Order: sequence, then C-alpha cells, then structure tokens
Amino acid sequence: MTKADLIHVIAEKGKLQHKQSEQVVSMIFDMMSEALRSDQRIEIRGFGSFVNRTYGSYQGRNPKTGQIVQVPPKKVPFFKVGKELKEMVDEGIES
Repeated sequence: MTKADLIHVIAEKGKLQHKQSEQVVSMIFDMMSEALRSDQRIEIRGFGSFVNRTYGSYQGRNPKTGQIVQVPPKKVPFFKVGKELKEMVDEGIES
C-alpha cells in the first residue's frame, strides 16, 4: 500500500474529500517524523512502536576503491511490530 492508496482508502471509508484525507495523512506522518527527529518514542497499541537506534562511528571501506573511510555516528528509526499485528498477520498465512 502506498501513501496515495492510504489517502484513497481513508477518503472512502471516512466519507471525506480527497484533499481532507490527504491533509490528515500528511499531518500524521509529519507529527511522527517530528517526534522521531526529537528522539521521542512512538507507540501505537496493537500495531507497533517506532524508536531511534543509535549507532557509533566505525571504520568502513569504500566498495569501489577499497579505501578506508570513517563512518560518523548516526541514529536510524526502527519499527518493532506489536503482538496483535504479528498474530493477525500470522493468522493470514495459509498452511
């Protein structure tokens, strides 16, 4: 599902105009991005949680030249799936 698909489904199910559902989706994504930018945890019960993982600096190699380069420390968003979502997805698998 893409962002456009999500906007379309919300517009249909919520009986909203396309522009209104687009604003809702954009607002939610903006708020989630801002929370992660300010190093806050996002938890959506039954769905999952988003948290930043911090990685220290290390020495890597440029794959083209083989030259050793120093990789700076970084934060990367990480999603951990919730128990209910995990069970729901698992139930959808046919054996």
